[in-house]
Amino acid sequence: MKSQRTLIVMAVAIVTASIASYGIYQAIQRMPVRQVEIPGIPVVVASEQIPVGTLLTTDHLKVVTWPSRNPVAGAFSDPKELVDRGVIATLAENEPITASKVAGREAGGGLPPIIPAGMRAMSLKVNEVIGVAGFVLPGTRVDVLVTVDDPGEANGKEPMARTVVSNVTVLTAGTRYDQKEARDGQPQRSTVVTVAVLPQDGERLALAASQGQISLVLRNPVDVDMTQTAGIKLTALMRGTGPEPVLDKTQRRMVPAKPQTAPLPVVPSVYRVETIRAAKRADEVVR
Repeated sequence: MKSQRTLIVMAVAIVTASIASYGIYQAIQRMPVRQVEIPGIPVVVASEQIPVGTLLTTDHLKVVTWPSRNPVAGAFSDPKELVDRGVIATLAENEPITASKVAGREAGGGLPPIIPAGMRAMSLKVNEVIGVAGFVLPGTRVDVLVTVDDPGEANGKEPMARTVVSNVTVLTAGTRYDQKEARDGQPQRSTVVTVAVLPQDGERLALAASQGQISLVLRNPVDVDMTQTAGIKLTALMRGTGPEPVLDKTQRRMVPAKPQTAPLPVVPSVYRVETIRAAKRADEVVR
């Protein structure tokens, strides 16, 4: 009897607790939702992904409420301030548009607004090999090499290769301004690459392109050191690691240097002495 009473009390307690929990749940569900008002300010964001060079229209823009305690520096509140301005940095969907990512008024769209101040855009004709098999894309950094015949040699022109300009930014590959089409890592073939260079470097590239063969060398984006090389000539390339050639003044041409041989080991002097001992004559070696 005692055990039965205990089971009955436990069952009644469980049923009562379940009914009370369900009643509280229903009461909470019927309570009106309280929305906490957070002070905000209007901010213009991109309604979709916008590539570099795009001329903004109202379809590219939308206004959202941004927390006022975390303002976005350089943001816009009115879409009219951004219409007909060119994009100079790729914008992601719902990303706030700031003054540093759009060109100034009347600058237009396309390539001109993305050229850094004080620099110039210069196009180079390339092929699949020169363009590093299609991996030279907008935003990558390259060194520009030229292969020419050096006319300063005494024995005539001699082919040589040298870095003309190093660590330059690729602005466009063909007609593309960004890497949107190559995000899967696939190469993108193009016949023209446009780079941003200083005016004096543009002169060097123009002269190099008119006198020899241009090649591009792809760089790691974190490698910003300037390339310091003296170039290489054909004779040095074919010589490999051998000795430096010497100038034969009589024949006025370069001749290979004689190979250096190891010196012979020093052998101590040996003397032969004739000795006579009790009518016996013999030769002895003395060192």
